[in-house]
Amino acid sequence: MRASADASEKLLASDDARALLAGTHRDPFAVLGLHQSKAGLVLRVLLPGAVRMSVLRADDQAVLAELHCIDIAGLFAARLPQTQVFDYRLRVEFSDGHSATLADAYSVAALLDPADLHALRDARHTEPESVLGAHPSRINAVDGVRFAVWAPNALRVSVVGSFNAWDGRRHPMRLRHDAGVWEIFIPHVGLDDLYKFELVDQHGALLPLKADPYARRAELRPNTASMVSALPAKRHSLSARAALNHREAPISIYEVHLGSWRRGADGQFLDWDALAQLLPQYAVDLGFTHIELMPISEFPFDGSWGYQTLGLFAPSARFGAPAASTTRSPRHSAASASSRTIAASAGASPAAITCWGTTPSRPASRSSAPVRCSLRGPRKNSA
Repeated sequence: MRASADASEKLLASDDARALLAGTHRDPFAVLGLHQSKAGLVLRVLLPGAVRMSVLRADDQAVLAELHCIDIAGLFAARLPQTQVFDYRLRVEFSDGHSATLADAYSVAALLDPADLHALRDARHTEPESVLGAHPSRINAVDGVRFAVWAPNALRVSVVGSFNAWDGRRHPMRLRHDAGVWEIFIPHVGLDDLYKFELVDQHGALLPLKADPYARRAELRPNTASMVSALPAKRHSLSARAALNHREAPISIYEVHLGSWRRGADGQFLDWDALAQLLPQYAVDLGFTHIELMPISEFPFDGSWGYQTLGLFAPSARFGAPAASTTRSPRHSAASASSRTIAASAGASPAAITCWGTTPSRPASRSSAPVRCSLRGPRKNSA
Protein backbone atom coordinates (compact mmCIF):
# COMPACT_ATOMS: atom_id res chain seq x y z
CA MET A 1 0.00 0.00 0.00
CA ARG A 2 1.40 3.37 -1.02
CA ALA A 3 1.46 6.28 1.36
CA SER A 4 1.79 8.80 -1.47
CA ALA A 5 1.24 7.93 -5.12
CA ASP A 6 2.68 11.23 -6.35
CA ALA A 7 5.85 10.85 -4.31
CA SER A 8 6.28 7.30 -5.55
CA GLU A 9 6.02 8.25 -9.22
CA LYS A 10 8.41 11.18 -8.87
CA LEU A 11 11.07 9.58 -6.68
CA LEU A 12 10.96 5.92 -7.69
CA ALA A 13 9.52 4.09 -10.68
CA SER A 14 6.56 1.92 -9.73
CA ASP A 15 8.17 -1.20 -11.22
CA ASP A 16 11.27 -0.66 -9.08
CA ALA A 17 9.14 -0.11 -5.97
CA ARG A 18 7.16 -3.31 -6.52
CA ALA A 19 10.30 -5.36 -7.18
CA LEU A 20 12.08 -4.04 -4.09
CA LEU A 21 9.12 -4.77 -1.84
CA ALA A 22 8.66 -8.23 -3.34
CA GLY A 23 12.36 -9.05 -3.01
CA THR A 24 12.74 -9.64 -6.74
CA HIS A 25 14.78 -6.60 -7.85
CA ARG A 26 17.77 -7.69 -9.92
CA ASP A 27 20.00 -4.70 -9.09
CA PRO A 28 19.04 -3.00 -5.80
CA PHE A 29 22.27 -0.98 -5.70
CA ALA A 30 21.14 0.80 -8.88
CA VAL A 31 18.08 2.10 -7.05
CA LEU A 32 18.72 2.24 -3.30
CA GLY A 33 21.09 4.71 -1.71
CA LEU A 34 22.08 8.14 -2.98
CA HIS A 35 21.93 8.67 -6.76
CA GLN A 36 22.29 11.51 -9.24
CA SER A 37 19.21 12.23 -11.35
CA LYS A 38 18.28 14.91 -13.86
CA ALA A 39 16.55 16.80 -11.06
CA GLY A 40 19.40 16.42 -8.55
CA LEU A 41 20.27 13.91 -5.85
CA VAL A 42 17.69 11.31 -4.84
CA LEU A 43 17.99 9.14 -1.73
CA ARG A 44 16.00 5.90 -1.52
CA VAL A 45 15.87 3.51 1.45
CA LEU A 46 14.06 0.22 2.05
CA LEU A 47 13.76 -0.57 5.75
CA PRO A 48 10.76 -2.69 6.76
CA GLY A 49 9.49 -1.72 10.20
CA ALA A 50 10.48 1.95 9.87
CA VAL A 51 7.73 4.55 10.20
CA ARG A 52 9.74 7.76 9.92
CA MET A 53 13.15 8.61 8.52
CA SER A 54 15.42 11.60 8.03
CA VAL A 55 18.86 11.99 6.47
CA LEU A 56 21.78 13.51 8.39
CA ARG A 57 25.15 14.77 7.28
CA ALA A 58 27.66 12.27 8.66
CA ASP A 59 30.30 14.71 9.92
CA ASP A 60 28.12 16.98 12.07
CA GLN A 61 24.80 15.03 12.25
CA ALA A 62 22.91 18.00 10.83
CA VAL A 63 19.41 17.06 9.63
CA LEU A 64 19.18 17.70 5.90
CA ALA A 65 15.73 16.41 4.98
CA GLU A 66 12.93 14.08 6.01
CA LEU A 67 12.27 11.21 3.64
CA HIS A 68 8.84 10.62 2.13
CA CYS A 69 7.18 7.32 2.93
CA ILE A 70 6.51 5.84 -0.50
CA ASP A 71 5.09 2.63 0.91
CA ILE A 72 4.17 1.80 4.49
CA ALA A 73 5.99 -1.50 4.10
CA GLY A 74 9.16 0.55 4.68
CA LEU A 75 10.09 2.26 1.40
CA PHE A 76 11.30 5.87 1.75
CA ALA A 77 12.76 8.47 -0.62
CA ALA A 78 13.65 12.16 -0.80
CA ARG A 79 15.08 14.64 -3.26
CA LEU A 80 18.02 16.57 -1.81
CA PRO A 81 19.37 20.04 -2.68
CA GLN A 82 23.03 18.94 -2.63
CA THR A 83 24.76 18.61 -5.98
CA GLN A 84 27.49 16.10 -5.01
CA VAL A 85 27.21 12.67 -3.41
CA PHE A 86 28.17 12.92 0.27
CA ASP A 87 28.56 10.75 3.37
CA TYR A 88 25.29 10.50 5.27
CA ARG A 89 23.46 8.71 8.06
CA LEU A 90 19.81 7.81 8.55
CA ARG A 91 17.83 8.64 11.67
CA VAL A 92 15.07 6.06 11.86
CA GLU A 93 11.99 5.65 14.03
CA PHE A 94 10.54 2.14 14.13
CA SER A 95 7.01 0.89 14.65
CA ASP A 96 7.89 -0.58 18.05
CA GLY A 97 8.84 2.86 19.35
CA HIS A 98 12.64 2.69 19.34
CA SER A 99 14.88 4.87 17.18
CA ALA A 100 18.43 4.60 15.85
CA THR A 101 20.98 6.45 13.72
CA LEU A 102 22.28 4.11 11.05
CA ALA A 103 24.74 4.03 8.18
CA ASP A 104 23.32 2.84 4.87
CA ALA A 105 24.62 -0.37 3.29
CA TYR A 106 23.74 1.07 -0.13
CA SER A 107 26.05 4.05 0.27
CA VAL A 108 29.10 1.80 -0.19
CA ALA A 109 30.70 1.32 -3.59
CA ALA A 110 31.85 -2.01 -5.04
CA LEU A 111 34.07 -3.81 -2.54
CA LEU A 112 36.04 -6.68 -4.03
CA ASP A 113 39.20 -6.21 -6.05
CA PRO A 114 38.79 -7.19 -9.73
CA ALA A 115 41.99 -9.25 -9.50
CA ASP A 116 40.43 -11.37 -6.74
CA LEU A 117 37.24 -11.75 -8.73
CA HIS A 118 39.07 -12.87 -11.87
CA ALA A 119 41.12 -15.37 -9.86
CA LEU A 120 37.96 -16.80 -8.29
CA ARG A 121 36.27 -17.01 -11.68
CA ASP A 122 39.22 -18.90 -13.15
CA ALA A 123 39.55 -21.23 -10.11
CA ARG A 124 43.11 -20.10 -9.46
CA HIS A 125 42.68 -18.07 -6.27
CA THR A 126 44.97 -19.57 -3.64
CA GLU A 127 43.17 -18.00 -0.66
CA PRO A 128 39.45 -17.77 -1.50
CA GLU A 129 38.64 -17.63 2.20
CA SER A 130 40.23 -14.16 2.28
CA VAL A 131 37.59 -12.92 -0.17
CA LEU A 132 34.47 -15.00 0.42
CA GLY A 133 32.60 -15.32 3.69
CA ALA A 134 32.02 -12.74 6.44
CA HIS A 135 34.85 -10.33 7.23
CA PRO A 136 34.61 -7.71 10.01
CA SER A 137 35.62 -4.42 8.39
CA ARG A 138 35.58 -0.67 8.85
CA ILE A 139 34.41 1.40 5.88
CA ASN A 140 33.70 5.15 5.85
CA ALA A 141 34.40 5.30 9.60
CA VAL A 142 31.70 2.69 10.27
CA ASP A 143 32.25 -0.77 11.70
CA GLY A 144 30.41 -3.64 10.08
CA VAL A 145 30.90 -6.84 8.13
CA ARG A 146 31.72 -7.45 4.47
CA PHE A 147 29.87 -10.48 3.13
CA ALA A 148 30.62 -12.26 -0.13
CA VAL A 149 29.42 -15.53 -1.62
CA TRP A 150 29.82 -17.28 -4.98
CA ALA A 151 26.43 -18.10 -6.56
CA PRO A 152 26.62 -17.25 -10.28
CA ASN A 153 23.24 -18.69 -11.29
CA ALA A 154 21.14 -17.13 -8.52
CA LEU A 155 18.71 -14.35 -9.42
CA ARG A 156 18.99 -12.79 -5.98
CA VAL A 157 21.11 -13.32 -2.88
CA SER A 158 20.46 -11.56 0.43
CA VAL A 159 22.18 -11.67 3.79
CA VAL A 160 19.69 -12.45 6.54
CA GLY A 161 20.43 -12.70 10.22
CA SER A 162 19.84 -11.71 13.80
CA PHE A 163 20.60 -8.08 12.85
CA ASN A 164 17.82 -7.68 10.23
CA ALA A 165 14.99 -9.92 11.48
CA TRP A 166 15.97 -12.59 8.91
CA ASP A 167 14.21 -10.48 6.28
CA GLY A 168 15.59 -11.03 2.77
CA ARG A 169 14.29 -7.66 1.57
CA ARG A 170 16.58 -5.78 3.94
CA HIS A 171 20.01 -6.55 2.50
CA PRO A 172 19.98 -7.91 -1.06
CA MET A 173 23.55 -8.12 -2.35
CA ARG A 174 25.38 -6.68 -5.35
CA LEU A 175 26.26 -9.15 -8.13
CA ARG A 176 29.75 -8.83 -9.58
CA HIS A 177 28.82 -10.21 -12.98
CA ASP A 178 32.32 -11.05 -14.17
CA ALA A 179 32.78 -13.62 -11.40
CA GLY A 180 29.33 -14.63 -10.15
CA VAL A 181 30.18 -13.30 -6.69
CA TRP A 182 27.64 -11.41 -4.56
CA GLU A 183 28.86 -8.82 -2.06
CA ILE A 184 27.63 -6.31 0.50
CA PHE A 185 28.98 -4.37 3.48
CA ILE A 186 26.39 -4.22 6.25
CA PRO A 187 27.10 -1.52 8.85
CA HIS A 188 26.74 -2.20 12.57
CA VAL A 189 26.88 -6.00 12.26
CA GLY A 190 29.31 -7.38 14.84
CA LEU A 191 31.12 -10.43 16.13
CA ASP A 192 28.91 -13.39 17.10
CA ASP A 193 25.95 -12.14 15.05
CA LEU A 194 24.08 -14.99 13.34
CA TYR A 195 23.58 -15.02 9.57
CA LYS A 196 22.71 -17.08 6.51
CA PHE A 197 22.19 -16.41 2.81
CA GLU A 198 18.75 -16.25 1.23
CA LEU A 199 18.75 -17.18 -2.47
CA VAL A 200 16.33 -17.11 -5.35
CA ASP A 201 17.40 -19.66 -7.94
CA GLN A 202 17.52 -19.26 -11.73
CA HIS A 203 13.89 -20.44 -11.96
CA GLY A 204 12.64 -17.82 -9.50
CA ALA A 205 12.17 -20.25 -6.60
CA LEU A 206 13.03 -19.13 -3.07
CA LEU A 207 15.44 -21.69 -1.60
CA PRO A 208 15.85 -22.73 2.03
CA LEU A 209 18.29 -20.48 3.87
CA LYS A 210 21.94 -21.46 3.34
CA ALA A 211 24.79 -21.42 5.82
CA ASP A 212 28.00 -19.77 4.65
CA PRO A 213 30.50 -22.34 3.26
CA TYR A 214 33.32 -19.95 4.20
CA ALA A 215 32.05 -19.11 7.70
CA ARG A 216 34.69 -19.02 10.41
CA ARG A 217 32.23 -20.07 13.09
CA ALA A 218 28.85 -21.81 13.30
CA GLU A 219 26.11 -22.49 15.82
CA LEU A 220 26.14 -25.70 17.81
CA ARG A 221 24.00 -28.41 16.27
CA PRO A 222 21.05 -28.83 15.83
CA ASN A 223 21.12 -25.10 14.97
CA THR A 224 22.73 -24.31 11.63
CA ALA A 225 23.36 -20.56 11.33
CA SER A 226 26.79 -19.18 10.58
CA MET A 227 28.35 -16.71 13.02
CA VAL A 228 30.48 -13.65 12.39
CA SER A 229 33.98 -14.30 13.69
CA ALA A 230 37.39 -12.68 13.32
CA LEU A 231 40.60 -14.54 12.61
CA PRO A 232 43.13 -14.69 15.46
CA ALA A 233 46.39 -12.86 15.06
CA LYS A 234 49.02 -14.72 13.08
CA ARG A 235 51.61 -16.54 15.14
CA HIS A 236 55.03 -17.82 14.22
CA SER A 237 55.69 -21.52 14.73
CA LEU A 238 57.54 -22.43 17.89
CA SER A 239 61.28 -22.76 17.35
CA ALA A 240 61.17 -26.27 18.86
CA ARG A 241 59.01 -27.43 15.99
CA ALA A 242 61.72 -26.82 13.40
CA ALA A 243 63.70 -29.77 14.70
CA LEU A 244 60.62 -31.97 15.09
CA ASN A 245 59.53 -31.27 11.55
CA HIS A 246 62.91 -31.75 9.91
CA ARG A 247 62.72 -34.24 7.03
CA GLU A 248 65.19 -36.57 8.74
CA ALA A 249 63.60 -36.43 12.18
CA PRO A 250 61.76 -39.50 13.49
CA ILE A 251 58.01 -39.13 13.59
CA SER A 252 55.39 -40.95 15.62
CA ILE A 253 51.81 -39.71 15.17
CA TYR A 254 49.02 -39.88 17.72
CA GLU A 255 45.77 -39.78 15.73
CA VAL A 256 42.84 -38.71 17.86
CA HIS A 257 39.14 -37.87 17.67
CA LEU A 258 38.65 -35.00 20.10
CA GLY A 259 35.00 -35.77 20.81
CA SER A 260 35.70 -39.27 22.10
CA TRP A 261 39.22 -38.91 23.48
CA ARG A 262 38.12 -37.45 26.77
CA ARG A 263 35.01 -35.78 28.22
CA GLY A 264 34.40 -33.39 31.07
CA ALA A 265 33.05 -34.45 34.47
CA ASP A 266 29.52 -33.74 33.25
CA GLY A 267 29.99 -35.85 30.13
CA GLN A 268 30.20 -32.82 27.86
CA PHE A 269 32.86 -32.13 25.25
CA LEU A 270 36.00 -30.41 26.49
CA ASP A 271 36.52 -26.92 25.13
CA TRP A 272 39.45 -25.93 22.94
CA ASP A 273 41.45 -24.45 25.82
CA ALA A 274 41.05 -27.56 27.97
CA LEU A 275 42.07 -29.76 25.05
CA ALA A 276 45.11 -27.57 24.40
CA GLN A 277 46.11 -27.90 28.05
CA LEU A 278 45.72 -31.69 28.27
CA LEU A 279 46.26 -33.34 24.90
CA PRO A 280 49.80 -32.24 23.89
CA GLN A 281 51.32 -33.31 27.20
CA TYR A 282 49.37 -36.58 27.10
CA ALA A 283 50.81 -37.39 23.67
CA VAL A 284 54.34 -36.41 24.67
CA ASP A 285 54.18 -38.59 27.79
CA LEU A 286 53.32 -41.56 25.54
CA GLY A 287 56.32 -40.88 23.33
CA PHE A 288 54.57 -39.34 20.33
CA THR A 289 56.11 -36.46 18.39
CA HIS A 290 53.02 -35.32 16.50
CA ILE A 291 49.25 -35.18 16.94
CA GLU A 292 46.89 -35.70 14.04
CA LEU A 293 43.38 -34.46 14.76
CA MET A 294 40.51 -36.22 13.06
CA PRO A 295 38.24 -33.65 11.34
CA ILE A 296 37.59 -30.60 13.49
CA SER A 297 35.68 -28.52 10.93
CA GLU A 298 31.97 -28.00 11.57
CA PHE A 299 29.67 -30.94 10.84
CA PRO A 300 26.03 -31.77 11.67
CA PHE A 301 26.03 -35.41 12.90
CA ASP A 302 28.11 -36.50 15.89
CA GLY A 303 28.24 -40.09 14.65
CA SER A 304 30.10 -39.08 11.49
CA TRP A 305 33.17 -38.10 13.59
CA GLY A 306 33.50 -35.04 11.37
CA TYR A 307 33.62 -36.82 8.01
CA GLN A 308 30.41 -35.04 7.01
CA THR A 309 31.91 -31.59 6.91
CA LEU A 310 29.79 -28.57 6.04
CA GLY A 311 31.98 -25.75 7.34
CA LEU A 312 35.58 -26.24 6.25
CA PHE A 313 36.73 -22.97 7.81
CA ALA A 314 34.76 -23.16 11.08
CA PRO A 315 36.16 -25.11 14.05
CA SER A 316 33.36 -27.23 15.47
CA ALA A 317 31.16 -25.47 18.02
CA ARG A 318 31.09 -28.70 20.02
CA PHE A 319 34.31 -27.52 21.62
CA GLY A 320 33.20 -23.96 22.32
CA ALA A 321 34.25 -20.69 20.75
CA PRO A 322 37.50 -20.75 18.75
CA ALA A 323 40.23 -20.92 21.33
CA ALA A 324 42.71 -18.19 22.07
CA SER A 325 45.31 -20.73 23.18
CA THR A 326 45.91 -22.40 19.83
CA THR A 327 49.57 -22.82 20.67
CA ARG A 328 50.86 -24.17 23.97
CA SER A 329 54.18 -24.01 25.77
CA PRO A 330 57.28 -25.39 23.97
CA ARG A 331 57.64 -27.92 26.80
CA HIS A 332 54.89 -29.98 25.17
CA SER A 333 57.05 -30.40 22.06
CA ALA A 334 54.28 -31.95 19.98
CA ALA A 335 53.38 -30.55 16.59
CA SER A 336 49.91 -31.05 15.15
CA ALA A 337 48.20 -31.81 11.87
CA SER A 338 44.54 -32.12 10.95
CA SER A 339 42.66 -34.57 8.77
CA ARG A 340 40.90 -32.75 5.96
CA THR A 341 37.82 -34.01 4.21
CA ILE A 342 35.02 -32.85 1.96
CA ALA A 343 32.00 -35.04 2.61
CA ALA A 344 30.21 -36.46 -0.39
CA SER A 345 27.03 -36.54 1.66
CA ALA A 346 27.05 -32.84 2.56
CA GLY A 347 24.03 -32.23 0.34
CA ALA A 348 21.90 -34.36 2.66
CA SER A 349 21.62 -31.42 5.04
CA PRO A 350 19.31 -28.49 4.22
CA ALA A 351 21.96 -26.23 5.71
CA ALA A 352 24.48 -27.35 3.11
CA ILE A 353 25.42 -25.43 -0.01
CA THR A 354 22.97 -27.29 -2.23
CA CYS A 355 20.67 -26.17 -5.05
CA TRP A 356 22.62 -22.99 -5.68
CA GLY A 357 22.34 -23.58 -9.40
CA THR A 358 25.98 -24.51 -9.71
CA THR A 359 28.73 -26.60 -8.15
CA PRO A 360 30.56 -24.90 -5.25
CA SER A 361 34.15 -23.94 -5.86
CA ARG A 362 36.68 -26.12 -4.07
CA PRO A 363 38.53 -24.07 -1.45
CA ALA A 364 42.28 -24.13 -1.49
CA SER A 365 43.63 -25.85 1.60
CA ARG A 366 46.99 -24.59 2.78
CA SER A 367 48.54 -25.33 6.13
CA SER A 368 51.79 -24.79 7.94
CA ALA A 369 51.21 -28.08 9.75
CA PRO A 370 53.56 -30.97 8.99
CA VAL A 371 52.69 -33.06 5.96
CA ARG A 372 52.26 -36.79 6.48
CA CYS A 373 54.62 -38.64 4.16
CA SER A 374 55.30 -42.29 3.42
CA LEU A 375 58.91 -42.19 4.66
CA ARG A 376 58.83 -41.85 8.44
CA GLY A 377 59.75 -43.63 11.64
CA PRO A 378 57.55 -46.10 13.53
CA ARG A 379 53.94 -44.99 13.70
CA LYS A 380 51.62 -45.53 16.62
CA ASN A 381 47.89 -45.04 16.29
CA SER A 382 45.22 -44.51 18.87
CA ALA A 383 41.69 -43.14 18.72
